[in-house]
Amino acid sequence: MSAMNDSLDETHTSGSLGEKAAIFRGARGSGNDVGPAFIPLRSPLQPPNAAVSTLFKGDRKGREVDDTQMGPVPNPFPELLPSTVSLVSECLLPWTKASATQVIKVYSEDNTSRAVEVPSDITARDICQLFILKNHCIDDHSWTLFEQIPHLSIERTIEDHESVMEVQSGWGMDSQCCLYFRKNYAKYEFFKKPLDFFPEHMVSISSETNGIMNHSQLIQTFLSSSSCPEIHGYLHAKEHGRKSWKKFYFVLRRSGLYFSNKGTSKEPRHLQFIAEFSDSDVYTLLSAKKVYGAPTDYGFCVKASKSNSARDLKLLCADDEQTRTCWVTAMRLFKYGMQLYQNFIQPYQKQKSSPMRSISENSLVAMDFSGHKSRVIENPSEALSVAVEEGLSWRRKSCHRLSSHGSPSASQSSMSNIAIHVAQPWFHSKLSRDEAQKLIAQQGLIDGLPRVFLVRDSQSNPRTFVLSLCHTQKIKHFQIVPVEENSELFYSLDDGHTRFTDLLQLVEFYQLNRGVLPCKLKHHCARITL
Repeated sequence: MSAMNDSLDETHTSGSLGEKAAIFRGARGSGNDVGPAFIPLRSPLQPPNAAVSTLFKGDRKGREVDDTQMGPVPNPFPELLPSTVSLVSECLLPWTKASATQVIKVYSEDNTSRAVEVPSDITARDICQLFILKNHCIDDHSWTLFEQIPHLSIERTIEDHESVMEVQSGWGMDSQCCLYFRKNYAKYEFFKKPLDFFPEHMVSISSETNGIMNHSQLIQTFLSSSSCPEIHGYLHAKEHGRKSWKKFYFVLRRSGLYFSNKGTSKEPRHLQFIAEFSDSDVYTLLSAKKVYGAPTDYGFCVKASKSNSARDLKLLCADDEQTRTCWVTAMRLFKYGMQLYQNFIQPYQKQKSSPMRSISENSLVAMDFSGHKSRVIENPSEALSVAVEEGLSWRRKSCHRLSSHGSPSASQSSMSNIAIHVAQPWFHSKLSRDEAQKLIAQQGLIDGLPRVFLVRDSQSNPRTFVLSLCHTQKIKHFQIVPVEENSELFYSLDDGHTRFTDLLQLVEFYQLNRGVLPCKLKHHCARITL
């Protein structure tokens, strides 16, 4: 990986965030009223030149589009307006100027939205950084901008370098397409743990010896234009014009996606071309079984960038999540190559190039003031135990202050505990089981990733809570039971054997210890209101 670092030029993003975007608040300082958010004019659709196989063949007749552009609007009041002034003001068509701005709307997990006024050259990373700052989120490089197309029930990750205006230019005038801001822990995890994304039986490399490639150099092989990695395996495909799905042997190469019409043969005469990715994107199906009748819920598709018709989708379906992730990740690498790696390392390059940040981080040390003289705690284990004890002591004092105005009781203890955990980012209050599973799946349902979890209210028992987490590609739910003893309320995951005074203490314990859980808690599911 260090070799790849040396070969990359330092990436650069022009302009500060303050220059990149401003929160749209209605009237501007100049006194001009801001109108509704207009959708930019699209360039005409161009019919594909490459022939496709009969498996996904669509009706191409009558799809030619007139390439003429809209002419100027005539001036109906020449006596009031000079002929040199266009009736359609530039302030109403901001995208016609290179340095203009446009209002876009971004949604969060709970479907709250926020309008932002952004320049025409803003990227997905810039928008993520803007919302991270505005919402005071922790920037762990997993925040992602998603494109969702509701009428097709599909969505995809917008890569950090992509122009958001170009993405929106492919939407129809009456389209309900939207942008979502949420976390995606799997976005660049394949650079760190390629074995979790590319099973050995699905990956090979074409060479003179036709040998199986070394997985330690798998990512370098994908990024190198001189190498020819290959993904192969069975997928379900929906034949055009039919409701049925059929299983075929597929091969993904740098030149495109193919399927074999004769078993697992890879001979050129048996491989049928399906799609290439220079002008197409790969999407995941949000409801594969319900909307498309797929045999499993692990569906994905290839869609042309300038087409929003369901008949043009190349619908595919895998047998499990790991197989789908392998295909989707490989398609992203084939399409963007080294650009994805630049996106991955760019945040870390900025951190290294910022001396103020380095000085600040290095100046944070653990101190002990219990004796006559203060001392620096150099032992990491001692520093951690002191920090945990200090946090517990702070919470005990907080609980005592909250319950000091009356006799202590279980109900008052419960109220003080609620005051602590409701403000935590991992607590999602009245979230249903299905909503919790969907949220966890969206933010990282990949085996080998840092574990994703959340805590929510129990729907079956109002007095209890539920810990939901992802483990081995499955989402599991554990009930947190309240235990009352001597008028004090505790919380437990193991029927009272291990007790905690509040949910915050419980979560912090299982972040450090596995206990009765299948794994330690790592990353929490973030759900913010914009």
